[in-house]
Amino acid sequence: MRYAIYATPAADNPLSLAAARWLGRDAFTGEDHPLPCVDGFSGGTIEGYLADPARYGFHGTLKAPFTLAEGQSVEALIATLDAFAAETAPVTVPELVIRRLGRFFALVPNEPVPALDDLAGRIVADFEPFRAPLSEADIARRRVAGLTLDEETNLIRWGYPYVFDAFRYHMSLTGRVPKDDAEPMATELKRRFADFDGRPFVLDRLAVFVEPERGAPFLVRHVAMLAGGAR
Repeated sequence: MRYAIYATPAADNPLSLAAARWLGRDAFTGEDHPLPCVDGFSGGTIEGYLADPARYGFHGTLKAPFTLAEGQSVEALIATLDAFAAETAPVTVPELVIRRLGRFFALVPNEPVPALDDLAGRIVADFEPFRAPLSEADIARRRVAGLTLDEETNLIRWGYPYVFDAFRYHMSLTGRVPKDDAEPMATELKRRFADFDGRPFVLDRLAVFVEPERGAPFLVRHVAMLAGGAR
């Protein structure tokens, strides 16, 4: 069993609902939805492009999936997250946009948001006591992607390559999409997420996601509201 700390809109937020319909799965309920019909893509093709983000559920990674360290419990993890959230203010992203990152598409801030980068860094460091060391298999799996020296250092120290200076907030909408399909995919995403592309986004809650067993779909276990700014 693994846990992760993700940013997520509310279960009934229009963005969450649109993402669940697009990905074919709702991580809050575990409910599956019919795969979207996209001109130019067969059912098997679109399923392949959406399988990875559908399994993880719509989210922005803050603390990547980890196994609990010896002596830790999910109850302690949740209590610590609630305390952290109570002292942390929401973060506003002035403009969230659809962008291709490498070979996948995601919703990302159009410009750097220092408060968001700071929040992510704090979560990585503050919740590190809950993370068990990576297995050799997990390390090898991450290395397949090809890592820079800094990313390799992050992987060994923090269990994930893309933290601190290597962090870039994103909410994945696809897995890898080949170059030949990138343009029609971008067109489809721009159409389906037109109500959110280029608009502000308020990160006002953190969630503990759980993977019941390796390879299983992730589910939302607990949501903590960022309340520090309300004081």
